[in-house]
Amino acid sequence: MTLEEIAAFLIEFPEVNEEAPFGPSVDVYKVDGKIFAIVAPDESPATIALKCEPSLAIELRQEFKAVVPGYHLNKSHWNTVFLDASVPDDEIKNMIRHSYLRVVKGLTKVARLRLSSNADWDSWSPRWT
Repeated sequence: MTLEEIAAFLIEFPEVNEEAPFGPSVDVYKVDGKIFAIVAPDESPATIALKCEPSLAIELRQEFKAVVPGYHLNKSHWNTVFLDASVPDDEIKNMIRHSYLRVVKGLTKVARLRLSSNADWDSWSPRWT
């Protein structure tokens, strides 16, 4: 996936905002004020940090060399993915969906209900829920 495709995919989720709180070289994507993705397009290769269930995070790190513990983040709950084309696009999309869902699950009940009316969580693969 290109960075433009990733950015377009990220912003499609319900109530997502893109911000640059760490400066112009890092794009942060939030839902209801909570971060679910951090894109560093100026890195070589570019990277995306995504929230992940801890046991799945380990599984992904073992499966893909381009997936490592989150850089400057909680290593149990975040992965950094090097966007070097070694991880299939569908896997990156699934990681993004999973990250979004992990953050949504931690929101208040009112926020979860508001967001769930705009998304089809049941269509996602069981590995990612």
